[in-house]
Amino acid sequence: MFDLILRRATLPDGRTGMDIGVREGRIAAVEKDLPGPAGEEIDATGRLVTPPFVDSHFHMDSTLSYGLPRVNRSGTLLEGIALWGELKPQLVQDAIVERALAYCDWAVARGLLAIRSHVDICDPRLLAVESLLEVKRRVAPYLDLQLVAFPQDGVLRAPGAVELLKRALDMGVDVVGGIPHFERTMADGAASVKLLCEIAAERGLLVDMHCDESDDPLSRHVETLAYETQRLGMQGRVTGSHLTSMHSMDNYYVSKLIPLMVEAKLGVIANPLINITLQGRHDTYPKRRGMTRVPELMGAGLTVALGHDCVMDPWYPLGSGDMLEVAHMGLHVGQMTGYDGMLACFRAVTEAPAKLLHLDGYGLEVGCHADLVVLQAADPVEAIRTRATRLFVLRRGAVVSRCAPVEAQLSLPGRPESVSFTLPTARAR
Repeated sequence: MFDLILRRATLPDGRTGMDIGVREGRIAAVEKDLPGPAGEEIDATGRLVTPPFVDSHFHMDSTLSYGLPRVNRSGTLLEGIALWGELKPQLVQDAIVERALAYCDWAVARGLLAIRSHVDICDPRLLAVESLLEVKRRVAPYLDLQLVAFPQDGVLRAPGAVELLKRALDMGVDVVGGIPHFERTMADGAASVKLLCEIAAERGLLVDMHCDESDDPLSRHVETLAYETQRLGMQGRVTGSHLTSMHSMDNYYVSKLIPLMVEAKLGVIANPLINITLQGRHDTYPKRRGMTRVPELMGAGLTVALGHDCVMDPWYPLGSGDMLEVAHMGLHVGQMTGYDGMLACFRAVTEAPAKLLHLDGYGLEVGCHADLVVLQAADPVEAIRTRATRLFVLRRGAVVSRCAPVEAQLSLPGRPESVSFTLPTARAR
């Protein structure tokens, strides 16, 4: 007997009419016409069922703090960093925890059940670290929260940052972070990459580094990151986030760089909502888009994910935890509106980030955790196009969020009584 059967699902790979049987929190069967009985049944009515969304790059210590201590009037990256520096001395643990928990509520309602959050360690109190470790403990039953020790002010530039980073790791932070382009010199940036990768290798940890978040084509710390990854035998355990300088690099250099990244099996995370907003600020016209070379990196076989980065904080005044909005912006900025490109953008907020986070039991195969999202859409492309409503969100086979289908009522002569913004017939493949 199954604890739950989810009937008549369409899967992201295109299979239709599939039943998903759940037993003891895991997927026990995926096939058509599963025989009952089951403790509970949910009829997906042909709609898309997917593993949960995964945000591989976020800043939860600052989320929902928009307007504190003041609004970012210029909307720039540097004013955001300055604002965060002003806010840090005023932070209290209860407020950080409450804002983070509120965001996690939003995430669950959006079908977002795994988040990698960078947490600033350049505060002698390590207040944000303590706060997010408490949040991680409290949300563990319904959301996987992975924390990155992030030296926001530069691990070599900020006094005592190396020891603070090590203390954060000792406290239970999961991943080693960095920001080499914010160090005082290019040489210091390269030295910080070497140092941080050595710390991670010694401790057996993953690396996720803010790298080359700049329009400067000479910001090339990802090259050092690829080299150190290979030197230390850390292939498959290191990720470069942002990499926006690649958008400004000449093609000759990139033709050398991408193969180096492939040799190192680097993960890549672009953050289209924030990259398109913060980059190109010194340009008049033509104005650069700023996001890294997502199609080319995917085409080279690298695992590329799309992250949200910020929601209502000193750097970004918008957002609601919707990874479909991230995918929607990503395919536009990357000009990936071909059918395969749009599917790749859906994978970049599901399968790809799950791989970068090394999530255990993620997917739709038998034996995977029964973490599932039923979307008001027929397929991944329609889900992105409509930013589809999450009808059901399941964690370990239990419904943790549900929402009624979105449908507008019309009063138009000779026309239907309602509209749900979906195509009346199946899309040609």
